[in-house]
Amino acid sequence: MLAACTGPAANAQIPTVSAGEIVRLENFHSEFVTARHVDVWLPEGCNEHNSYTVLYMHDGQMLFDSTITWNQQEWGVDEAATRLIEENKLQPFIVVGIHNSGEGRHADYLPQKPFESLPEDFQQEYFIQANYNSLQSDNYLHFLVEELKPYIDKNFSTKPERENTFVAGSSMGGLISIYAICEHPDVFGGAACISTHWPGIRDQQENPLPGAFMEYLNLNLPSPDDHKIYFDYGTETLDALYEPYQKQADVIMRENGYTDQNWMTRKFEGASHSENAWRARLHTPLLFLMGD
Repeated sequence: MLAACTGPAANAQIPTVSAGEIVRLENFHSEFVTARHVDVWLPEGCNEHNSYTVLYMHDGQMLFDSTITWNQQEWGVDEAATRLIEENKLQPFIVVGIHNSGEGRHADYLPQKPFESLPEDFQQEYFIQANYNSLQSDNYLHFLVEELKPYIDKNFSTKPERENTFVAGSSMGGLISIYAICEHPDVFGGAACISTHWPGIRDQQENPLPGAFMEYLNLNLPSPDDHKIYFDYGTETLDALYEPYQKQADVIMRENGYTDQNWMTRKFEGASHSENAWRARLHTPLLFLMGD
């Protein structure tokens, strides 16, 4: 068992951070999904005498260290979090970076229930084009909620309650984040859905997925009384596709009782679909979700 806020010795694959500490959970075993690394970032001064809010983030290998990412970009999570903590804008918090599974990323992150509401012929054609046979997003959430979160709460000094547990991701990670808070509103108090990939796939022709996502969202949004939801999008590269879908989602948010007290959608002119773009604005969702 890991002692509170301590971990195994670093190895070459563990990200280097500018502040705080990374604890690597090597090939974290799951009964639901394939094993994967989990990198837990602990803020400066983290100790077992205090308890910490926890932010779960997808695509964990892209969060901390551009020298070991495929595109030499990173979110700069450690820098953004440390700056907000040092400026007394946020209380110290823990970030749990869950690595994606590589080839299985899309199957893990595409919301399963809205997909399965679509006609069978579309589903079969989709699987042929996607080159896999089934979605794993429900299993991915079971892994997150039933295996990983209990481990984190047992082995680190966390505040395990819903109001202190958040989830965030970009692109397909944005989709799985909104799906997570809808499927498990008792676990997550807030979700940041950054550059949410509403199309689900790149082909825009006769694509029923966005409509299925919107219908699901309308029927399954958690109560605005005790949840916060953040969306954003840029205007360049892949993000240029998102505004029409996000406007539909915004209507659904308003119709379901969300206001600027518990929901934010931001448009970032000129921002592309990239870690560099998300890094530049990460402070915005962090402050919205976890600030006063």
